Amino acid sequence: MGYKTFDEYAIQTTDELKNNYSNIIKELGEDPKREGLFKTPERAAKAMQFLTQGYDQDATQIIKSAMFKEDYNEMVIVKDIELYSLCEHHLLPFFGKAHIAYIPNGYIVGLSKLPRIVDVFSRRLQVQERLTHDILECINNTLNPQGVAVVIEASHMCMMMRGVQKQNSTTTTSGFRGQFEKIETRNEFLKLISTDLS
Repeated sequence: MGYKTFDEYAIQTTDELKNNYSNIIKELGEDPKREGLFKTPERAAKAMQFLTQGYDQDATQIIKSAMFKEDYNEMVIVKDIELYSLCEHHLLPFFGKAHIAYIPNGYIVGLSKLPRIVDVFSRRLQVQERLTHDILECINNTLNPQGVAVVIEASHMCMMMRGVQKQNSTTTTSGFRGQFEKIETRNEFLKLISTDLS
């Protein structure tokens, strides 16, 4: 269960999806058959399928594929995980970074799997609040750690280029389970990522 490349969607793109984009272009008052737009419906269909490929991926299985028994019970942090997603309200991008921490409970997970979990859930139509929750609950329920923490900081194009048009605004969401519900553990985590949130 790996990533599909952008070009792999050329074969899988449906005529229906391409036709829908062609109709959108036409409804906007443009000619979808002119040279600059002739291949745009296909490109847009490929892009949308690529950006929503998380629906075809199983985050739980990704974690289970790289769980290892290990007698380690200190905090593990993977920070500055880049994420790109689509706001489900306007189909406009939001992007930023995620910080994930967990305290093992007999098992650790391959470090590359945590960014992959972020990608699985962010490559769907999302809101940042649910994205934070999805990542948190997947790790908590699958790895069963002593605690897990997720912080996401993102900029939303639906706020930046339309609506209130506030280009410098960012949104921070967080979730904590287990040991991270204790203020001292939570504060240790937040301190360790504070340089990224300042």
